Amino acid sequence: MKITAQEEYGIRILLRIANSQKTEGLPIPQLSEFEGLSQHYTAKLCRILRMAGFIKSTRGKDGGYFLAYPAKEININKVLTSLGGRLYSEEFCNNHRGQLKNCCHSCGCSVRSLWQIVQDAVDNILDQYTLQDLINSENGISGKSLPNFSKLVNTDSL
Repeated sequence: MKITAQEEYGIRILLRIANSQKTEGLPIPQLSEFEGLSQHYTAKLCRILRMAGFIKSTRGKDGGYFLAYPAKEININKVLTSLGGRLYSEEFCNNHRGQLKNCCHSCGCSVRSLWQIVQDAVDNILDQYTLQDLINSENGISGKSLPNFSKLVNTDSL
């Protein structure tokens, strides 16, 4: 599993916008400069975040980007999903079937079960965190302990 640049920079842009909420919106040139990204790439990320409903924009001299909701209402799992998609989804098997019309492991696939377990564990962890949790912890997420992994996923259905 890899965290993409789009996911990393998208979260950083959200954090930057959240931390500036006390003053005014942040325009693309300023976000770009603060995060060390090109203006084109910053605009692309802001568009994704805006279309997903996490930020809103205003035009004009004092315009820029603002959070659409309070940081405590912005779920990190939903943000990452909007920026890069899920680690595993049902479409995964359709996209990785080789040259066959259907996957040769379509019935009782242990690999598919493994990816579903991993996705469920990732979801259960990331669903616990909001943008506010990231803002509150300068040296890493604190105040929340990781759950017991054996309780994260219902393996009875496997």
